[in-house]
Amino acid sequence: MAERGRPRTFDRGEALHRAMLLFWEKGYQGTSMSELTAAMGINAPSLYACFGSKEALYRETMALYDDYEGGGFGAALAAAPDARAAIETYLMGSARLFTRPGKPAGCMVVLSVIQAAGVSEEAACELRDARAEMQGLLEARLRTEAAKGALPASCDISAIASFYITVQQGMSIRARDGATRTQLEAVAQGAMMAWDGLTRARATAQPSLSI
Repeated sequence: MAERGRPRTFDRGEALHRAMLLFWEKGYQGTSMSELTAAMGINAPSLYACFGSKEALYRETMALYDDYEGGGFGAALAAAPDARAAIETYLMGSARLFTRPGKPAGCMVVLSVIQAAGVSEEAACELRDARAEMQGLLEARLRTEAAKGALPASCDISAIASFYITVQQGMSIRARDGATRTQLEAVAQGAMMAWDGLTRARATAQPSLSI
């Protein structure tokens, strides 16, 4: 009979990191418990004792990814000299992150849209919130520029942020399909060509005249 309170014989942080890489590569439903225990170097009872369940483990790996693999985009956006540079930094940084040697291709958070089938509604909400967080960061940076007069007050901040979020998420899917960093950077550069049109001042609608 196992002794209660027996200390762990494995590194929890290392095991969590290995689980993150596996979930990132194969998704929640595509990763079996036997694959997890093999990758983490532990048996199933130890996994359940330490992490609670497969879903609880998955949620921890998503938090780990956000902390250490997400690219630090918040700081990069804030440090950029202007809004255009901030968006370009975001897209070009994504091209680099999505194609790093030794890491699964693409963004784990973005890929969770199609890879997290089978998780609870609570976990699904957490994933949606994680994906929405980047939209909020982009909007905040753009609103800062608009408040300074660097962007027209009439431009649609939410639409601009949504456009570039959609481009970045598409880049993640393309990376998973084998696109290179150079190819993704070309996508980013193409998307930046839309900047002037997206940020152009919109004409104020004039009231119609009754005859």
